[in-house]
Amino acid sequence: MKGRGTTATGRSKRKDQFVPIAYGMAHSPAWRSLTGSAVKVYIELRSRYNGGNNGRLTLSLDEGSRLLGLGKATVRRAFLELETKGFVRRTKRGRWYGRLASEYAVSDRSHDGLPPANSWSRWQPSESQKNSVSVLGRIRGRSDGGTMEPER
Repeated sequence: MKGRGTTATGRSKRKDQFVPIAYGMAHSPAWRSLTGSAVKVYIELRSRYNGGNNGRLTLSLDEGSRLLGLGKATVRRAFLELETKGFVRRTKRGRWYGRLASEYAVSDRSHDGLPPANSWSRWQPSESQKNSVSVLGRIRGRSDGGTMEPER
């Protein structure tokens, strides 16, 4: 494969890695309802997965705040949102004494020999979330969630 930078075995010579977000996840109601801060925290936590450490992924509130430009309270809310919507599961609670961060498992990868839980796929918005009007809809006085036809 000329120009692709592969070894004789077909592996890439590039050292770059990426954080996969499957189409099913990206198009799910759970993913589309995440706040921007929750997406940032998820991507940072998921990028720490190396193929064998699911369940031991850590990101402290202080580190998340520093790396992502968010407040510690915002990082905490993002973790709660990710847990509620099934993207991560806390496997070990952190401790203030000893300065140990909580440990997490992402649900799109196997953990403890079990197949991926993909808990996010079962999350559905509550009735109040379904009936809420978007900011754009409130500005334009719409009650249908603000979906608009393109202006002609």
